Amino acid sequence: MMEIHHSHAVLHELLDNASLAWGLIACGTAQLSKLFIELVVHQRWRPKVLIETGGMPSSHSALVTGTAACLGWTMGFDHPIFALSATIAFVVMYDASGIRRSAGKIAERINQLPTELWNEALESPLKESLGHTRLEVLAGSVMGPLIALPGLNFLGSPIHLIDEFFRALS
Repeated sequence: MMEIHHSHAVLHELLDNASLAWGLIACGTAQLSKLFIELVVHQRWRPKVLIETGGMPSSHSALVTGTAACLGWTMGFDHPIFALSATIAFVVMYDASGIRRSAGKIAERINQLPTELWNEALESPLKESLGHTRLEVLAGSVMGPLIALPGLNFLGSPIHLIDEFFRALS
């Protein structure tokens, strides 16, 4: 019985974590926007873009900046947890536009090699869209707080929304 109660408490705490929820919503919105950008810019419907890495905007950047902004807003921008989240955000964004982007460029060069040079251990072709341009990272990093902070302030946590929903029904 104690385990069930504890599990319920943990689930309640997760659903009440507005910073996490709005960071994830910012991430999902950024990822979903890739589908519409693909449709408008490239004039093609390609749902596969929803599960691909890379592209405009960076959903990873939206996730980390949205979460960091919410933590700063709720705990204070002078709080050590905000400092940690901002540091992690910078590392993620730097890696997305640096290391992961470079790995994608290397994969692109390897994919240009003649097929007879490929061995059985290496799949052909390698995934080339691994990272982001600086503009894609910038767009995601702006999108994160623009989605997360209004959501946090006007709607609150998922558990708050669920409570409000059930109150409206009764």
